[in-house]
Amino acid sequence: MNKFDITIIGSGPGGYVAAIRCAQLGMKVALIEKYNTLGGTCLNVGCIPSKALLDSSEHYNNATHTFKEHGIETGTLKVNLEQMIKRKNEVVKQTCDGITFLMKKNKVEVYTGLGSFVSPTQVKITDSKGKETIIETSKTIIATGSKPVSLPGINIDKKRIITSTEALNLSEIPKHLIVIGGGVIGLELGSVYARLGSQVSIIEYADSIIPTMDRTMGKDLGRVLKKLGMGINTSHKVLSAVAKGKEVIVKALDAQGKEQEFKGDYCLVSVGRKAYTDGLALDKAGVKTDERGRIETDEHLQTNVPNIYAIGDVVKGAMLAHKAEEEGVMVAEYISGQKPHINYLLIPGVVYTWPEVASVGYTEEELKAKNMAYKLGSFPFRASGRARASMDLDGQIKVLADATTDEILGVHMIGPRAADLIAEAVVAMEFRASAEDISRMSHAHPTYTEAFKEACLAATANRALHV
Repeated sequence: MNKFDITIIGSGPGGYVAAIRCAQLGMKVALIEKYNTLGGTCLNVGCIPSKALLDSSEHYNNATHTFKEHGIETGTLKVNLEQMIKRKNEVVKQTCDGITFLMKKNKVEVYTGLGSFVSPTQVKITDSKGKETIIETSKTIIATGSKPVSLPGINIDKKRIITSTEALNLSEIPKHLIVIGGGVIGLELGSVYARLGSQVSIIEYADSIIPTMDRTMGKDLGRVLKKLGMGINTSHKVLSAVAKGKEVIVKALDAQGKEQEFKGDYCLVSVGRKAYTDGLALDKAGVKTDERGRIETDEHLQTNVPNIYAIGDVVKGAMLAHKAEEEGVMVAEYISGQKPHINYLLIPGVVYTWPEVASVGYTEEELKAKNMAYKLGSFPFRASGRARASMDLDGQIKVLADATTDEILGVHMIGPRAADLIAEAVVAMEFRASAEDISRMSHAHPTYTEAFKEACLAATANRALHV
């Protein structure tokens, strides 16, 4: 029986990063992956493939709507969806192959099959042919991620009523795509097909899209998506979704309690995800879960069984790949005797629509709920020279700072490259910078980052220079 210092179940961003860090710290590491490719949901059917399609569809959208303004004449444009999907698959393969290389480089032993506990120190791997292998392990990290959830009255047939996984591999562009859920996944994939010519209808239960983010962002994004042709239906409670042949009928109650009917050829259900622990046999290890099926952990991500840890989507907190990565590193370093720390407030969230939306720290609604006195400064991208040059005029950067100390408490932005710009805000907040600190730092001109400086100036005695 092979023996390991640590075994990691699940090879998504949390799992494979944990494996690398454990190996770097001198541990003998085993990594178990249920499927034939490494990378988990994120690399195979999540973050990476969706961004590939988002980029491809944005190129088409620009060629259709903005090239002429830039002085670029094109002929008749046509979407080759098959090639678009093929390119997406190539990006996925290259990325997953890269993880395989990293495992070999770091001498991580990879097992393919379903990992399940035999005891707190023994894990069984069952491959696709039913062959079983048992390994001995001093410690284990559970990193099995999450899976999509549905709603009562909806049967996901994976043909007409689909999840994000199927939406990444459609063989045709929908005529009318109905999206249940106005969160990150629904808006991103809805954007892909809206750019390619689909009629897209978003049905969201809350009174705002991206309801967990700062409300200003939801309002601004809604305006942009409507210009793209997407229908935004908030405060709608879905009652049912039924597929009849090539048609899907979705029924919902609007804010006034009136029943509305939506008819399309595809329906994407994107109402969230839940922890995936199927097949782990947690009971044989004695690991506890909470009422939502998430594995219970302490501040060190240690379960009630001292030698077993859990990270990523399978524990509480935002279901984000980079959050899982940070947790993987933290557990590896904690096990090795170090004293790592994660400030969960400063893990940024991003929506990869165009313009992108990014956020870190407290929202304005959260500050009000906590009765925290704050100052607000904002700057529109329409006033940015770089944004005018690139024709990316929609959006703004919003900075929330402590009313007394001027420390930055939250940064929320919708605009070009917001997914990259948010990192400056994270760095500033990690070092507890004030809005004035950022406003006094030189930012290259012309850049999108100047908008962050201007928003900080606006939060500092309302002294933005370019608006």
